[in-house]
Amino acid sequence: MSLSVAVAGASGYAGGELLRLLAQHPELEVRTVTAHSNAGQPLLAVHPHLVSFADLVLQPTAPEVLAGHDVVFLALPHGASGALAAQLPDDVLVLDCGADHRLERASDWADYYGGEWAGSWAYGLPELITPGGRRRDELAGARRIAVPGCNVTSITLGLQPGIAAGLIEPVDLVSVLAVGPSGAGRALRANLLASEILGSASAYQVGGVHRHTPEIVQNLRTAGGGEPTISFTPVLVPMSRGILATSTARLAPGADASAVRAAWEAAYAEEPFVHLLPEGAFPASGDATGANTCLVGLAVDERAGRVVAVSAIDNLVKGTAGQAIQAANLALGLPETLALPVNGVAP
Repeated sequence: MSLSVAVAGASGYAGGELLRLLAQHPELEVRTVTAHSNAGQPLLAVHPHLVSFADLVLQPTAPEVLAGHDVVFLALPHGASGALAAQLPDDVLVLDCGADHRLERASDWADYYGGEWAGSWAYGLPELITPGGRRRDELAGARRIAVPGCNVTSITLGLQPGIAAGLIEPVDLVSVLAVGPSGAGRALRANLLASEILGSASAYQVGGVHRHTPEIVQNLRTAGGGEPTISFTPVLVPMSRGILATSTARLAPGADASAVRAAWEAAYAEEPFVHLLPEGAFPASGDATGANTCLVGLAVDERAGRVVAVSAIDNLVKGTAGQAIQAANLALGLPETLALPVNGVAP
């Protein structure tokens, strides 16, 4: 018997991607979709590509609408999930695709988001290296899961093997990301209009102020990095979806190229959704489009004494919706890879 699912914030990009992937899930049945300003409209009015959900109408996002389902996905703006989730029954599996429950330290929330901290939930990055193994070991049976940020996922998966193995210095980390505008959501903003971004690239949230910074540090700390420091700069580029993260780190004393590659190979040899490319090969962002994969290319810049990791993800799949479903599968005792594509879409 299928488990019932509600998707809150279904009219947005993340909500739409959740529905696209859930449509193929044999154990999860979407019964309710909610929205704010679009409530009352047929789902197809905002997502005409989701023809398998032609019978669904967007309902208001309210606890009484979401209660009564086995699984609830929250694809809401930051700051909107905490109070809503607190009103849902404890036995419901709730996955928050926003930032409200990702950070373990109230001080980090105060510094980067402000307002009341909603507390931390089980962190839904199964591949995250932990002192005891991987984060997936802690997700079985969880009923509250925080889905990681998209930029966070690309940087964490690119750098963590070197941190865990002690082959790169955890300070003076640098990451520059080319990102598509869908990561900023569907709300109309002048700087995200096609006429503003086509033929142009622009850095934003420069100088350590991006809200994903403390989450990246938190992950690399978990992987064994002590108190890491990272300079992280996202660059908006004219592609609808995708992230290409180029992350560099100083080689630790005594480390060499062969040890570096061996560490990344060992870290991801058994991972179904993280793939280390052959030596000399590097991913394009489009290689991961539509897939729940992270593709990683690796090099050692001997002259600079730095490791270079280039990681590509689809920000709406491995960066959000696919990662949420992957975590849900683990929490429910289902096969981790169920209903999640590993092949991208090209051209």
